[in-house]
Amino acid sequence: MSKSKNAVAEYRNYFLPHDFPVLLLSGEYWRISSQPSPNLHFHNCLEIGICHSDSGYMAFNGKSEPLSFKAGDVTCVPRNIPHTTWSTEGTESHWSYLFIDVAEFMKNMLPNSTIRNYDLSVSAYKDYKFIFSRSEYPEIYHLAVAAVREIELQKPHYRACAAGLIMSLIIMLTRLQSEGGELITSSDNPPENAMVLSPVLDYIEDNYSKQIDVDYLAEICHLSPTHFRRLFRSIIGTNPLDFINNTRITKACDLLRSTEDSILDISEAVGFHSVSSFNRHFAENTKTTPRNYRYETLMQKENSEKMQIKQYKGWMYPEK
Repeated sequence: MSKSKNAVAEYRNYFLPHDFPVLLLSGEYWRISSQPSPNLHFHNCLEIGICHSDSGYMAFNGKSEPLSFKAGDVTCVPRNIPHTTWSTEGTESHWSYLFIDVAEFMKNMLPNSTIRNYDLSVSAYKDYKFIFSRSEYPEIYHLAVAAVREIELQKPHYRACAAGLIMSLIIMLTRLQSEGGELITSSDNPPENAMVLSPVLDYIEDNYSKQIDVDYLAEICHLSPTHFRRLFRSIIGTNPLDFINNTRITKACDLLRSTEDSILDISEAVGFHSVSSFNRHFAENTKTTPRNYRYETLMQKENSEKMQIKQYKGWMYPEK
């Protein structure tokens, strides 16, 4: 079943702690319905999925046909790639998911100069591989399962052990993408099945603190500004400028949770030129003020990792 090219995409943001930027979603509850979602979704980090049972399909914006998966497969979906997953009719496939902020994770493991080599961006390759079968890529399966197991059991030093496994997994996935797909150069036109907005979403994610010109975003996609704005709204469900500001507010929430920086410093750090503009956009997105958000987060510290922006909350439960 193909997904509509004009389906609105939902942005799912996850707060990943700086000291261990990894989130595991696992357990018997994680069973995926056989009913396809009407909307695609994308998230702010790398998603590694392990299918434990049954089979089904994954659809991606820009691909005319869905990809099939089965038990034992490991999926690799980079940040900012609109997609959705559903099971074969009459089944509910069982999954575990690792969400990883690759740049933050690798910063703790490797020199800064080499981090960009491991971003696993779709826009870097002409033929990106999203699904790795256990029979063909047993090392990918075993590394992913071992990392999930370490985080689930939380034995002494589990984070250090899981970090080593995850780093090996990221390096292995990067190597396989490089071996299996030709690199895209700046002179290449996007292939027909490219995730046309993915480079723009990556650019916004990396440059939200700077002034961003929407016309330049259109150039990245090789589209006219008018066509780009229309396409962006049809896929994402909002205009580019609002999405940029929403991204800035998301980052501000992270800083309000994890630092003691002043609200003025945070507003400037995420790209706003005045506190009044920052406060206005913050209230529009969170229905509260930055000061109240920080206070409520401190008062509910044990639940802080689940507190997200109202319109852009993380996917903490499977869709039914």
